[in-house]
Amino acid sequence: MLSRLNQWFGARRRERTLRDFAIADALWRTTLLRLPFLTHLDAGDLVRLRELTSLFIAQKSFSTAHELELTDEMTVAIAVQACLPVLNLSLDLYRGWVGIVVYPGEFVIRKTVEDEDGVVHEIEQEASGEAWEGGPVILSWEDAQMTGGRDAYNVVIHEFAHKIDMLTGEADGHPPLFRRWHAPLDNTAWADVFDHAYDQFCARVDAVPERRWARFERESLIDPYAADHPSEFFAVCSEALFVQPKGFEAEYPELYRLLARYYRQDPAKVGALEGGTP
Repeated sequence: MLSRLNQWFGARRRERTLRDFAIADALWRTTLLRLPFLTHLDAGDLVRLRELTSLFIAQKSFSTAHELELTDEMTVAIAVQACLPVLNLSLDLYRGWVGIVVYPGEFVIRKTVEDEDGVVHEIEQEASGEAWEGGPVILSWEDAQMTGGRDAYNVVIHEFAHKIDMLTGEADGHPPLFRRWHAPLDNTAWADVFDHAYDQFCARVDAVPERRWARFERESLIDPYAADHPSEFFAVCSEALFVQPKGFEAEYPELYRLLARYYRQDPAKVGALEGGTP
């Protein structure tokens, strides 16, 4: 009886949230037009994505920096891209934090790096996005709008893939696996494919002569930055899965199948895999 009562209250709370944070039809249509990589989703998927986006907006706190005005268009555009990876999983993968901070463009971050001699340096560099373990996601709005290019770039999907990777601790390219979604995929099966693909990609990057580096950066589907760490490889490949799925599948078929199983979507085909409840 108590379980049924909790379910009833949960359903009522969900209905109220969807009503209070409903996305206007015109805004939804405009958002979809600006995100061409969503065309693999069928009508039912888009209905679920719209609901998930409203629930996400209700759960998170958006703010801006450098006097950037926060608009509904900005909020919905970021939220729908964040929700795409978890469409057939759950918003629970984004639990434990609430903040999303949007800068007008790239921003400066400070990092601690260790050189080949073991000397630690404090450096500053420009970034288009950053995900903090247990903290906010920080995004460049200028970069978040770069959604129609021919490459596999998507800063929003990238940073939210990091958030998924961080769910069970420090990001390491081994996101949490759940029996109800991922069986019979386990950590060993993940490592067999993912770690091998990462090692191969790093070897490929290391083998590029300096005189051909600019061309390699321009032509590689996977950004060479992905060789920096397994977590970056996971995030960059997640971008490729959703933004350039056919090219990703053609160039990295085994890795494509692994990530498609993980996210429970097959963007290279027409229509996403059937999913669970948001």
